[in-house]
Amino acid sequence: MDRTLESLSHIVAQALPHRDPALVFKDLNVVSMLQEFWENKQQQRATFSSEGLVVYESMPSSGPPFVSYVTLPGGSCFGNFQCCLSRAEARRDAAKVALINSLFNELPSRRITKEFIMESVQEAVASTSGTLDDADDPSTSVGAYHYMLESNMGKTMLEFQELMTVFQLLHWNGSLKALRETKCSRQEVISYYSQYSLDEKMRSHMALDWIMKERESPGILSQELRAALGQLEEARKAGQELRFYKEKKEILSLALTQIYSDPDPSSPSDDQLSLTALCGYH
Repeated sequence: MDRTLESLSHIVAQALPHRDPALVFKDLNVVSMLQEFWENKQQQRATFSSEGLVVYESMPSSGPPFVSYVTLPGGSCFGNFQCCLSRAEARRDAAKVALINSLFNELPSRRITKEFIMESVQEAVASTSGTLDDADDPSTSVGAYHYMLESNMGKTMLEFQELMTVFQLLHWNGSLKALRETKCSRQEVISYYSQYSLDEKMRSHMALDWIMKERESPGILSQELRAALGQLEEARKAGQELRFYKEKKEILSLALTQIYSDPDPSSPSDDQLSLTALCGYH
């Protein structure tokens, strides 16, 4: 633990050279520190784009407790886990959670290495009925996980989680199950979707899928949205990374909005992601 704190202090000194490492998490100006941290990272990478912005979102509320979310460059999302009596306090609390995770993400132990992959695969095997031999077979779930880890060697945990969120949503949405019924291999699915970021086009496509589910099973959208809101609330209060739960909420809300604004939505446009496109890739 002492070594971890020493490493973390070293990272703070590098990432925030004008700040006292001992006072970083006590400083009320944590919002500006989070912004400074990511601006410094962008300068080190010599990249300047909208992806480098730290974005805050306050949930509408007529009174306390207030809820605030912060989305980091790349898409990782965090929220305030304390009961906050003002929007400013909620924003600071969310920024503090995000800053702690951003700094810990810089630790060497938070990068995907061969040792980490070996340990992760062994844990995956232990939690399933598979064997270590499955790790070399991309057609198995353990093998697909192994392939994803190998493909992201050297990346940080937050960077890997950003990719995993896409596949979590595809699994939740039912798209992965549908793809298993085609001739596309797990390896091809991973390679295909690894090229895409989670953007408005993908959200719209998933929302359309849920509109189709609502037609088949009326009420399922509201049921899923209630569950997603509960999961988001629970994860936020636990200080966890929130993007998966928040994206579920956004996708389901978009589907409901489209249903009420257009009872008979048109079929997806040609430029939307689809199973047909992926099978064509195959």
